[in-house]
Amino acid sequence: MTLSKLLNGITVKKSSGPLEIEILDISQDSRKIKHGDLFVCISGTNFDGNDFIYKAIESGAVAIISEKNFDTVDYKTNISFITIENMQTTLPNIAYKFYNFPQKKLKLIGVTGTNGKTTVTHMIRTILKSFKKKTGLIGTIEHLILDTPIKSQNTTPDVLEIAKLFSKMVESNVEYVIMEVSSHALTLGRIDECKFLISVFTNLTQDHLDFHQNMKNYLNAKKKIFEMCKIGIVNSDDESSPEITKNSKCQIINYGFKNECNYFAKNVRLSSKNVKFDLINYDKTLLVNINIPGEFSVYNGLAAISTCSALGFDLNETCKYLSNFQGVKGRIEVVDTGKDFHVIIDYAHTPDGLLNILKTVRQFTVGRIITLFGCGGDRDKTKRTKMGEIAARYSDFCVITSDNPRKEDPRAIIEDILPGIKKMECKYVVIENRREAIFYATSIAKKDDIIILAGKGHETYQILSDKTVEFDERKIVLESLFKKNNTMLTKTNKTNNIRQ
Repeated sequence: MTLSKLLNGITVKKSSGPLEIEILDISQDSRKIKHGDLFVCISGTNFDGNDFIYKAIESGAVAIISEKNFDTVDYKTNISFITIENMQTTLPNIAYKFYNFPQKKLKLIGVTGTNGKTTVTHMIRTILKSFKKKTGLIGTIEHLILDTPIKSQNTTPDVLEIAKLFSKMVESNVEYVIMEVSSHALTLGRIDECKFLISVFTNLTQDHLDFHQNMKNYLNAKKKIFEMCKIGIVNSDDESSPEITKNSKCQIINYGFKNECNYFAKNVRLSSKNVKFDLINYDKTLLVNINIPGEFSVYNGLAAISTCSALGFDLNETCKYLSNFQGVKGRIEVVDTGKDFHVIIDYAHTPDGLLNILKTVRQFTVGRIITLFGCGGDRDKTKRTKMGEIAARYSDFCVITSDNPRKEDPRAIIEDILPGIKKMECKYVVIENRREAIFYATSIAKKDDIIILAGKGHETYQILSDKTVEFDERKIVLESLFKKNNTMLTKTNKTNNIRQ
């Protein structure tokens, strides 16, 4: 597509260089630029694309678009420089136009909320696949085009990546696309060109206040998805639901535990392996079985069932197919240790997420709950003390450690957690090195104890101040179990200021 066609309908403040040039691809990452590409300068929190203009040109970029003027750029080549007014509103238009508006050829289902997005999207995909429908998925763990996985970097990718994924899905004859929609994506306009057939709201609890500053802004971000859909599926038990759907013009369908919901659950039966409940939809009562324990699984299941029913699929078959769902990596994931104690990995990294996993595990724990967790660096600091208190309240023993410290001092993050821990009478240790902390937790586990490794879930890496390192907790747990001596544990006790 020519640059002039891409810019058609877009307000250009200033331009120089040829416009009738062919654009072969678009990228906002100078490292991915090839000959014939358009480089888009994004001014982000940590990086400014304008700083990489020369690198992009040297890599073969034939055109540059930015909000900034190019008067100071000294590059004597036949490069096209375009200055536009607002990148956030302009880029979605350019991205989808370049890929021939693939989102209009797909049936989009968007799932938003603090917790449950990943599980709900995978549940919906399982049901639709059982109905022999061709599906795509965009999410935290990975993206899927039919059954082909593509590595994921963000809950909702940048708009260029979304447009490219949609285009590939169209090429693969995908009909339904289920995608996690983050509050960041809604705020930054990454999905502004999307029209959802169905939007789903799971819940709203504290998270991302480093970005949104307060809960009102966070709620307003989530609210936007109901301005771009035909049908809204809403958890009516969440106290934010009335405000989330206020002034919405889409059809609203409710789910929850209240009798007035369109889809509600009664007679919930919990066990260590699954959850069963009666689904009530007007005059219909159906038995639902979900192979993941916990009350939150009921909510996730209700969201998936409501969505597929709203799409027009048979409710009886929908409930039956949900039992095919086998869970998601890093969400209440049991590690097979071969020992007489258990290890569960869960992505719980918010106060509500941690509370949910602990209350669920408490329902079937015979021995002790040993909770190992930390908090991410460069993220909302106000949730750290709260998570400490929740962990101490519902655990028998806590191991306070590091998560993804990023640019923050891991010890400082731990110090923010400790006031919450100290409010309760739960015994705890502080072991900054997460690997050593896992070794310690497995060394003290007794028969029927359950170790919860909270926070990292599906992640197989750890983000440090200067690098990202491989960190797969499944492998580390197994390594710890085969450790033949306590050399590392002795060293840990000496160097990490363990406190009880």
